[in-house]
Parts: sequence; C-alpha cells; structure tokens
Amino acid sequence: MIEKSEDGDDRGMTAKVTVKDVERVAELAHLELAPEETGRMLNDLNAILDYVAQLNELDTAGVTPLAQVSELEGAEGAGARRADAVLPSLDRCAVMSQAPETDEVFFKVPKVIER
Repeated sequence: MIEKSEDGDDRGMTAKVTVKDVERVAELAHLELAPEETGRMLNDLNAILDYVAQLNELDTAGVTPLAQVSELEGAEGAGARRADAVLPSLDRCAVMSQAPETDEVFFKVPKVIER
C-alpha cells in the first residue's frame, strides 16, 4: 500500500511510523529536530521497517541460529571463551578513597534524569 505524506507526495512505502511517533521518539531521546529533519527521519524509519519486513519474508528454516557472531567457523576466537572463575574484586576502601563523592558504601553521582 502506498500512502501519501502530509505534503501529499507518494512515499512509495507502507506508512508504519507517523510524525507523532518521530516526535515522541525525539522527545524521549532529548533530540530537537528541525521540521525538515522530522520528515527525513520519518522516511528513514519507515524505510528501515520496510527493509526489516523484506527480511522477515526470507525462508530461514534451514539456517542455524547464532548466539553471537564468534560462533561462525573460521572467525577469530571462535569457540574460545573465558573461563567462568571467581576472582577477587577491588578493595572497597581503596576504590571509595578515589571517588570524588561517596558515603563510604556507594558512589554519589549527579542526577541525570530531570523528569
């Protein structure tokens, strides 16, 4: 289905992301988008979703799932994993003495989320 953008132009793709969606994502990411950036972002996000829809149409029934890329044969470090061993951690007193601000148990950090 080809839909029209807000300015009436054919997008050539199925609309999945709306201008409101782009504005909401920008708000959550604390981004200020100019009007021309909003339109480009809308097109880019819909193009990405269209591409993912194309990928979903592929028959992957005979493809073995990967947990991570290093499982590929011939990949550097394939199969080489670090041993799961208990090791001593840093001394709390030594670490806390280097912190700019602490209550001797936790690091004190500035608030970064305002809402």
